[in-house]
Amino acid sequence: MENMSKLHISTDREALDVPLIHAFLSERSTWAIGIPRATVERAITHSLCFGAYLNGRQVGFARVTTDRATFAYLADVFVVEEARGKGVGKALLEAVLAHPDLQGLRRFMLATSDGHELYARYGFTAPSRPATLMERYFPNIYAN
Repeated sequence: MENMSKLHISTDREALDVPLIHAFLSERSTWAIGIPRATVERAITHSLCFGAYLNGRQVGFARVTTDRATFAYLADVFVVEEARGKGVGKALLEAVLAHPDLQGLRRFMLATSDGHELYARYGFTAPSRPATLMERYFPNIYAN
């Protein structure tokens, strides 16, 4: 196991390994298969992004869409396969939740198909009033 003391979390957009992020999302994620690189780049530009780096190499990513006052949506959270099980995901989520621009929000949302247990540890629950939420959802939008 690598030394987790060498784990660094940063919001520096310039440090992000965009080819790694795009490859993971477009080829290995369960939610964005086939996403075009230009779409990933645009999402990064307009979001608060967090990179997780182990020994200087990016091993994780999270993106938050927010007005930095009332609302945030956590998306595209991943840890590369070889760095899983080492606490990277927890450290990444803790950095997101501790960010000064994400304090005092009325609503912080996310969607997950398999991370419920992890996110529940940090206070995320099923919507308390699901009847008030609506969505437009296009799960296969990148499959052309």
